[in-house]
Amino acid sequence: MRQIALTRRFRVLLLCAALLFIGARTAADTIVLKNGRRITAMNVVEEGDKVRYLTSAGELSLPKSIVDHVEKNGSVPLGGPGADAASLAIAPPELRTSGGGSDEVAHAAVHDGSVDREYIAKLESEARLGGQRANFNAAVAHHAAAMFEITHGDSEHALSDERTALNYAPEEPALLMNVAYVYLKRSEFKQSIDYLERARRVAPDSADIPKLEGWAYYGLNKLDQAVAEWKKALAMRPDAEVQAALDKAQRDKKEEENYKENESSHFTLRYNGTAEPALARDVLRTLEIHYSAIESELNYSPPESIGVILYTQQAFADITQAPGWVGALNDGRIRVPVQGLSGVDGELSRVLKHELTHSFVGQKTHGRAPTWIQEGLAQWMEGRRSSDNAEVLAQIYAGGHAAPLARLEGSWMGFGGDTARYAYAWALANIEYIVQNGGMSDVERILDRIGEGTSAEAAVREVTRSDYNDLMQSTAEYLRKTYGR
Repeated sequence: MRQIALTRRFRVLLLCAALLFIGARTAADTIVLKNGRRITAMNVVEEGDKVRYLTSAGELSLPKSIVDHVEKNGSVPLGGPGADAASLAIAPPELRTSGGGSDEVAHAAVHDGSVDREYIAKLESEARLGGQRANFNAAVAHHAAAMFEITHGDSEHALSDERTALNYAPEEPALLMNVAYVYLKRSEFKQSIDYLERARRVAPDSADIPKLEGWAYYGLNKLDQAVAEWKKALAMRPDAEVQAALDKAQRDKKEEENYKENESSHFTLRYNGTAEPALARDVLRTLEIHYSAIESELNYSPPESIGVILYTQQAFADITQAPGWVGALNDGRIRVPVQGLSGVDGELSRVLKHELTHSFVGQKTHGRAPTWIQEGLAQWMEGRRSSDNAEVLAQIYAGGHAAPLARLEGSWMGFGGDTARYAYAWALANIEYIVQNGGMSDVERILDRIGEGTSAEAAVREVTRSDYNDLMQSTAEYLRKTYGR
């Protein structure tokens, strides 16, 4: 997501935005407890067996066991529709474990907020002695561990446990689908289709298979196939999750019916028929140049082709429904308004590199990078630096008006324009400090840890030896020393 270019008013408005941000309610989250009580808070995040959140009294936490769900930005449940294809509101398929003690196996494998590896090892030993029931128990235990890990953002271990479960019950369709589900959460869409096709051979009447396969095709920017699969799923069984996903895909498909298509090694590009074909070719050429540069900086190559759509200004507004301050968007596909352009100029090149950075970071971290890292790194990659905003940011910090960095982890879509400018400025400043202090290798290692399931603040602490408070303080000092007059 890239904001529209800043105006000269920014320096004057930044302090106002900081004060507004501290008291803003537009980005409030709501924690809904199992007893029905609702708690309004800022930036609610899951961490281990706790739910951490910010209030005017400071940072607080609750046991996750008493939390029913979290409504992000006042409306979207935690784990609900997100910014990219990996965050579609689709739950994992259910493994039927009733009867024969399977429920007891699942509860024994995961209890008291952790996975019981000794118990799972015991079941594996029993499975090695043979017997269908013993093998299925080992599969159930590893599946329970995988579901626990996926809810805690640890897709690496979840994938390992789910694939191990499949070793013990290779023809169990729910396990095949759950391996595919973990791949989908990791934005590894092609791999998921292999497992879904295996599941279809053993359970051709399952509505969950087209439900997940539609997700895979959506992630691969194949809207026709996605729509077809989701329609097939709905014909087999009514499903609100599928209906919501289908509605979104059909809006995109309707807009793009008359679009032309072009592609290159790493991109599939669709563009409005009124746009210049030369512009489309120039965009692809520019994206390939930026791809090589970002690939080198982050030491990473996205496994999936990246979708790009060039819109008119009105179509961009209609389809994305983004706030007015948003100048481009990446929700799994790079969406850019290019009305009136016949070639890639310097500004469009910077926009493309900014949005492409989001694709790299999203795939590298499996969609887990917080917004401040995403936007800070995207600005850094496109060539922005903190020189224009350094003085006022340092003043805001010195005056005690800087909002905690944790508040910049979640979605910014509820922010007003000035608040968003404040958030972008601090995000860039923090990434700039990390790069200048430890090099791009520090950023790379932070992203790797986040991708492995470590929380963002813990990843920053492990790499830089600084928590969020220390990072903000160091960033403010860096701004003062580097840009101070």
